[in-house]
Amino acid sequence: MPTHGEIQKFVQRHHGFIPKPEWINHVKVVWGLPTRQAPNRAGRGRRVVPLPPEKREAIEQALRHFGLKPSPAGAPRRRTGNDSRPPERRP
Repeated sequence: MPTHGEIQKFVQRHHGFIPKPEWINHVKVVWGLPTRQAPNRAGRGRRVVPLPPEKREAIEQALRHFGLKPSPAGAPRRRTGNDSRPPERRP
């Protein structure tokens, strides 16, 4: 799996801007790829820096360049890192 730095360099060379790591994670989540939750994220479901629609295709092109593909529709998303903890049970 490519690092955020590799994806950022690819996008910068081919599209002229550096994508924020939050944008890369957003596309990975939409594609069903494994991600890690940042320990300093503001909230569980809220994105502080939303992905501009015009930048999404460039990030998707970078992911395809590195051999990643969207998961089939309905496939469960694999969890890694901080997401691997089981959900808290509430009484």
